Amino acid sequence: MIKFGTDGWRAVISEEFTFDNVKIVAQAMADFINKDRQAKNKQIIVGYDTRFLSERYAQTVACVLAANGIGTILTDRVIPTPALSFTILNKKLGGGIMITASHNPAEFNGIKYKAYYGGSADPQITRVIEQKLYKNRIRILPLEEAKKVLLKIENIMPDYLKAISNYVDIEALKGRECRVLVDVMYGAADSYIAKFLSGGKCRVDNIRSEINPGFDGKRPEPSPENLKETAEIVKKGNYDVGLATDGDVDRLGVITPEGEVISGHKVMALLLLHLVEDKKLSGSVVQTICGTFLINKICQKYDLKMHETPVGFKYICEIMRNETVLIGGEETGGVGFRGFIPERDGILSGLLILELMAYRKKGILEILKDVEREYGSFVYQRLDSIFHDEKKKKMIISRLKNNPPKDILGKMIKEIKTVDGIKFICEDMSWLMIRTSGTEPLVRIYAEAPDIETAQKMLQFGKEMAFK
Repeated sequence: MIKFGTDGWRAVISEEFTFDNVKIVAQAMADFINKDRQAKNKQIIVGYDTRFLSERYAQTVACVLAANGIGTILTDRVIPTPALSFTILNKKLGGGIMITASHNPAEFNGIKYKAYYGGSADPQITRVIEQKLYKNRIRILPLEEAKKVLLKIENIMPDYLKAISNYVDIEALKGRECRVLVDVMYGAADSYIAKFLSGGKCRVDNIRSEINPGFDGKRPEPSPENLKETAEIVKKGNYDVGLATDGDVDRLGVITPEGEVISGHKVMALLLLHLVEDKKLSGSVVQTICGTFLINKICQKYDLKMHETPVGFKYICEIMRNETVLIGGEETGGVGFRGFIPERDGILSGLLILELMAYRKKGILEILKDVEREYGSFVYQRLDSIFHDEKKKKMIISRLKNNPPKDILGKMIKEIKTVDGIKFICEDMSWLMIRTSGTEPLVRIYAEAPDIETAQKMLQFGKEMAFK
């Protein structure tokens, strides 16, 4: 069954993610595009990442669009998802379709739909597309025939890279001596960060930058679990910082010289402080329900309006479209910025981290210590448990809503939020959250506390409570 999750449709290759099903989804998207009254231009861009058969799937989608009378740009190479979103705005297109399963394991692929505003399709759009599945006969042209009529193949990367170079002070980055390790995680980030900084004092070394659709057996997600080897290289190689981008480059992981993977929460907090304090920018702040109280404290200090959304960047994107948002981000390291696109961007986030270090003339560890002295200690932990029983998985949250605990490890619960899953906030502002994934057979458990021992104990408490 084809079902859209928090950011498009993802499924296992050759099981549900087949060429036949890709055609079904492409036809539903074509039917939506031809009826879309909000998009003034009906031309669509189709891009793809490094996953198995992604290029072939992208060609299939493009050929379906062309057969349905839709002008289509097909990228001539692997691209990051944010490059596709940027191109929608840059060329004033009607939308875009990205072949990617982002950070999912290698056996998955997927299709993301990006709307005319250059960001994740809102729930209303994905509902309409789902309603059009299986409704109309599939129309498709052979690739060579499509190229003769409505299909153009282009390199869209130069304009995207130029826009990034205009957003970041590249000369400041080049002028500071710094050793950076970039882990591409076999994704679509290529060696773009290194190319931005070539010719300067900043030395950038890449690892896992070649194409490997199997991702060497690991998920292309910049999480602590997946970055253990990279963290060791950063530590032993005396690098000043490590940067890691996920499969389709909309997330960033940051590693300290001591080999610690900074949580996505703290990455967003560092970027927020950089924009406010160093670049003197303003605007509101958006984070998801599993966001950190560190962001709350920064917003309180600088009198910044803060929004809290369900998990999924499409909810952040909606707010970014309707007001001046300085920064919007998720706990997984996906962050979007004012004046760029209403979308996460791992390359831009990485360069802004380097800009933060350059502007402050400090290492990432010293900056983190400054933040902790000012705002206190916030340690975040997450546990993902595989759970294939969909019926029982859905019952976990309803059971906890109906029968919540009164305390967690002796800490009284002062507030319960049910924006997405269920979040228990304790008197000391530590918290525990449980939610089910919309894209994978997972139950996710999150916790934040002043120290790692307490955070880990809270995770275990949450696991026992969820699966009892």
